Amino acid sequence: MAKKSPSKKSSPSAKIQPLGDRVVIKREESEAVTAGGIVLPDSAKDKPSRGKVVSVGNGKLLDDGTRGKLQVKAGDRVLFSSYAGETFKLGDEELMLMREDDILAVIE
Repeated sequence: MAKKSPSKKSSPSAKIQPLGDRVVIKREESEAVTAGGIVLPDSAKDKPSRGKVVSVGNGKLLDDGTRGKLQVKAGDRVLFSSYAGETFKLGDEELMLMREDDILAVIE
């Protein structure tokens, strides 16, 4: 009888919990075709400044030792400045980590 090798379970996408007033955002995909029908290569695409909040920290530490509540929550669609945050990969996903101050607006 042949021994079965232990099966490796593929774990679901890893979870990330930002600290303080930081948020994790998944950037929206950029448009691949212009309004005129021209297909753009990756090098010519502008990185969109919109995305969806994946997770949020526990708030900014205030002078009195309490935590200030963040204005955004997981699932919000947001608009942020072009040069905001740090881009990183977690599994197959490309995410951004930025301070709540870098978020300009919530898109409803």
